Amino acid sequence: MRHSEFHRAHRIGWLRAAVLGANDGIVSTSSLVIGVAAAHADLHNILVTGVAGLVAGAMSMAAGEYVSVSSQVDTEQADLNRERKELAENHYHEVNELKAIYIDRGLEPELAQQVAQQLMAHDALGAHARDELGLTEITTARPLQAAIVSALTFSLGALLPLLMVMVFPYLPLAHISQILIDNTRLDTMPLIATVGFISLFSLMLLGGLSAWTGGASVLKAIARVTFWGTLSMVITASVGFLFGAMN
Repeated sequence: MRHSEFHRAHRIGWLRAAVLGANDGIVSTSSLVIGVAAAHADLHNILVTGVAGLVAGAMSMAAGEYVSVSSQVDTEQADLNRERKELAENHYHEVNELKAIYIDRGLEPELAQQVAQQLMAHDALGAHARDELGLTEITTARPLQAAIVSALTFSLGALLPLLMVMVFPYLPLAHISQILIDNTRLDTMPLIATVGFISLFSLMLLGGLSAWTGGASVLKAIARVTFWGTLSMVITASVGFLFGAMN
């Protein structure tokens, strides 16, 4: 009977792009909202800034992922073209090259020779792509997939802090923000605290879910995203408070 196994490696491409996009959407937009709020901007300006950050961030993620992954594809294709040329010009050397690889992996020289010859006869380029270059169907770069997934997940992540800004006036804590400082500025600390708490909680959920999906350590992933998310928000809030104090 054929043994059936469940693996997660086929998720690497889209999972990486999805986690990067969602994490960046939450962290960058919440940090942006917190930074502007710390400078004592009103809710309208905070929301406009957040929406602009969402649109710009999503487009930047899509363009950045597409360009960077396309560069990876170009490199892969260049290596494959070189292998095609070497296979056409020096087939014997390429067989020995595979043989040496299999010997290093533990095969006896005679068996390594047979394996190399049979795999070369079946699919020479595929054998060299897999065993010499490390290129497989699972690891093949997909620029369009990475761009779309990153843009969509960034937008979804960025929507969270924006929704918090939109619903904040209707929350029980909202009346606290109406306390005037020096009769000129609104106290935005309740908004900062609310956005920061919800964003960090969402980052923890995202880190745990992505780790569970990929079969990695959930606690380690949660600790990682919490640390960097907190650091980003604290630094951005500090900058906002600094500029707010200068006004």
